[in-house]
Amino acid sequence: MSEPASISAGIAARYATAIFEIAQENQNLDSLETSINDLAAALGESSDLRDLIHSPLVSRSDQEAAITAIAAKMDLTEVLAKSLALMAQKRRLFVVPQLISALREQIAEERGEVTADVISAKALTKAQSEKLAATLKERVGKTVTINSTVDDSLIGGLIVKVGSKMIDTSIRSKLNSLQNAMKEVG
Repeated sequence: MSEPASISAGIAARYATAIFEIAQENQNLDSLETSINDLAAALGESSDLRDLIHSPLVSRSDQEAAITAIAAKMDLTEVLAKSLALMAQKRRLFVVPQLISALREQIAEERGEVTADVISAKALTKAQSEKLAATLKERVGKTVTINSTVDDSLIGGLIVKVGSKMIDTSIRSKLNSLQNAMKEVG
C-alpha cells in the first residue's frame, strides 16, 4: 500500500472506530448502516459532493457548513453528521470513501458477516448466487454476502475473493497456466 493511501486508511479507521463504538453503545447500528449507504450513494451520484470533500479550495468553514447541511437534508444519524462536521473542521473529508468502507467492514464483522467479491464470465443467477453463498458460508463460518461483477474476458468460471483469500477457477487463468507450462517445455 502506498504511503498516502495507508495514511488515509489510518485516518479513516480511527474515525470509523469512534463512530462505530458510539453507534454500538447507543444500539444504533441499523440506522448507522442506512446512513452510510445513503452517503455512499450520494457520493456515487454527485460530482459536486465528491468535489466538496476533495477540494483544497473550499475553506474549512464552508466545507463544514456544506456537509452539515447535506447531513441534515439526508437525515444522517447524529453521530455520523457530527463526525463529518468534525472531519471538515480538521480537513479530513477526503477520507470519507475509506470511512464508509471501514464502517461497513466493522458492521459486517459485528454481525458475523463477510463480503465475497465474485467475478464471473456471465451474470450469476439467483440460484447460483445462493448456492455459492451457502458453500462459502460452510468454508468461512460466517454469513456471506455476494458482490458480483461480470468480466467477459474470463471465458468461463469464477474468481472469488473472500478477505485475503482468492480462488481463481476461470478458464482464462487455466489457459494462462497451460501457456506458461508449454513455454517451460519448449
